Amino acid sequence: MEIQLLETSSLEEMKNNFDLIQLMYPDLSLEAYEAMLQEMLPNQYFQLIAIQNNQKIGLTGFWINTKLWSGKYLEIDHFVIAPAFRSSGVGAQMVAYLEEKAKSEHCKMLTLDAYTNNFKAHKFFYNQGFIPKGFHFLKEI
Repeated sequence: MEIQLLETSSLEEMKNNFDLIQLMYPDLSLEAYEAMLQEMLPNQYFQLIAIQNNQKIGLTGFWINTKLWSGKYLEIDHFVIAPAFRSSGVGAQMVAYLEEKAKSEHCKMLTLDAYTNNFKAHKFFYNQGFIPKGFHFLKEI
């Protein structure tokens, strides 16, 4: 399976990826997505798109940043594969690409959040060499 992986930091290109984003966030409107992207892009936000036969089949956002506990890192955000292409190796190719990207940017690690009830994601990321290191707490305000 020939997969092309493309990075983008373009608002217009990211807007064109909305159909994949909606697989994860079905209640998100295009207007809200665009407004959030306008806030995210100045903060080192990028997207990686997987394409096969001119069809977008996977997407993840990612950030490159630095924190005291980790040093420089690449954070994977909203990783989604179109249902027909899940368990086909696309996700593994995307993670491998991001790992090389992180190395080229002198990052010390890859990080991500996965919902506690998303057991398929847990299994996938375990299989990619990730380990749970802590809890991500939140308090809605």
